[in-house]
Amino acid sequence: MSVAELDEAKQGEFAGRMVQMLNDACLGLMAGLGHESGLFDVMAGLEPATSAEIAQAAGLNERYVREWLGSMVTGGVVDYDPERGSYALPPEHAASLTRAAGPDNLARIAQDLSMMAEVEQQVLEAFRTGGGLPYSAYPRFQSVQAEESGEVFDLALVEGIVPLVPGLVERLQAGIDALDIGCGQGHAVNVLARAFPAGRFHGLDKSEEGVAAARAEAAAWGLSNAEFQVGDSAELTDRYDLVTAFDVIHDLARPAPTLAAVAGALREDGVFLMGDIAASSRLEENIGHPLCPALYTFSVFYCMSVSLGEGGAGLGTVWGEQKALEMLTAAGFGQVDTQRVEGDILNVYYVARR
Repeated sequence: MSVAELDEAKQGEFAGRMVQMLNDACLGLMAGLGHESGLFDVMAGLEPATSAEIAQAAGLNERYVREWLGSMVTGGVVDYDPERGSYALPPEHAASLTRAAGPDNLARIAQDLSMMAEVEQQVLEAFRTGGGLPYSAYPRFQSVQAEESGEVFDLALVEGIVPLVPGLVERLQAGIDALDIGCGQGHAVNVLARAFPAGRFHGLDKSEEGVAAARAEAAAWGLSNAEFQVGDSAELTDRYDLVTAFDVIHDLARPAPTLAAVAGALREDGVFLMGDIAASSRLEENIGHPLCPALYTFSVFYCMSVSLGEGGAGLGTVWGEQKALEMLTAAGFGQVDTQRVEGDILNVYYVARR
């Protein structure tokens, strides 16, 4: 098609969208900084203040804070009074940007953008070679992931997610053996161990750093019924009444052997509770999903790439409910129900039994 045949209105509309995309991408990086630096939290507790006052309250350099505020004002995040030279974070915006917002804090997720930017050149090379990235390329992943999932576990694990399995609350209260695979820094295990002291809770992860953090938290909480090990989730040897996996199966190098190992590790009346991304295995069904552009990006920059880097399946973030159900069935689960938690648009939970 020649330039003369272009629909100029359509071209202009798309060019405008690209400008907005560039601005929003940059704002996303700045929002991540606002979260990590504590600036959003500080501003939420201040009356309208100057850049010097905000910097002093946050313990940061005024020149950098002033430039950050420039992006926040021009991006429509922070209000500015030019006569007083003061800045204010509207409470309606703070509800999506501060730690006090809990799981509704989207600025916390924005810090993923800088983590992904750190490996952009390695990802580009993987496009050329078809290879992947090592887990070690993401030194911040454990801490970032722990922060993102921790608030969800604190708010919803005991009251919202566990009750998805009929009778599980009562069984946990009575005392059963439970294992969380890919436990990361172990917060889910520790939350359950504290809520159900009669139970015996185990966490398994390949990261020595994550397991060390999990053990430290368990010790700080005085938990005697939580233990953690470094190991491969595809090589389970003990038996459990409950196995959980939260946002981890799609990352694994060997997801199919892991699911088979989980099925083999369950006792007669055992249950596997798996939380993963709520999306479709079919691209056309993801068009219009509010988070799918981000999910495909996370897949390229971490989930798929790390799995491929370990010589694995490379399922990626958006492996979808259809693929998940197929793999669970193939692993030996004869009964699988899917459940949702109200208000959680990101995850679907699979309740699977042999």
